[in-house]
Amino acid sequence: MHVHTRYSHDALITSKELSIYAKNQGLDGVAITDHNEVRGLREFSKIKSLLVIPGIEISTKQGHVLGINISTIIQPDLSFAETIDEIHDAGGLAIIAHSTAFFKGIQEDQLDENFDAIEVINASTIPFSLSVQKNLKVAARLNLPQTGGSDAHYAPEIGMAYTTIDAEIDVDEVVKAIKNGASTAFGKPIPWSVRLKRKLLTLRKKKGRL
Repeated sequence: MHVHTRYSHDALITSKELSIYAKNQGLDGVAITDHNEVRGLREFSKIKSLLVIPGIEISTKQGHVLGINISTIIQPDLSFAETIDEIHDAGGLAIIAHSTAFFKGIQEDQLDENFDAIEVINASTIPFSLSVQKNLKVAARLNLPQTGGSDAHYAPEIGMAYTTIDAEIDVDEVVKAIKNGASTAFGKPIPWSVRLKRKLLTLRKKKGRL
């Protein structure tokens, strides 16, 4: 429910890598959620071995929001309320991303908007266990459905965290099931060795060597 591709400025995953790694991890589908970007959806939607869910990760004034079942740009730097309205107007699902993570988290007193779900497990989050515990408390307080996602930027990170959903393998059915609370989050943190390799490769990409 949270994967970045080479179309994100800080990610590396190609369509071939996504197909191979997702299937090796036993995933039936993947949500493509590039940073403020949907250009990659045309390429990645051609993958036939997986359910490819269109999406976007939106940078708001207060934190990051996943727009699921979204294939158009949602304007960044809006408030939570404005962003959620934009996502809903486009027919999508608004999910709070890595809400209690260090550096990229969200103040808890701001987590009371009309979100559809909360990402309680994010494999990229530091510190992982503490963030999961805090996210579960927020989910309970706000009575929100829960999801898990790898927040993968590098192919070996795919599937480190994931969501099981009681639905047919169909985008509309998946969205409906999450909104109705028929989803469960699972996962573990991305190993430090993998994070380091991704960081080095990302730096090479930014220098134009990939």
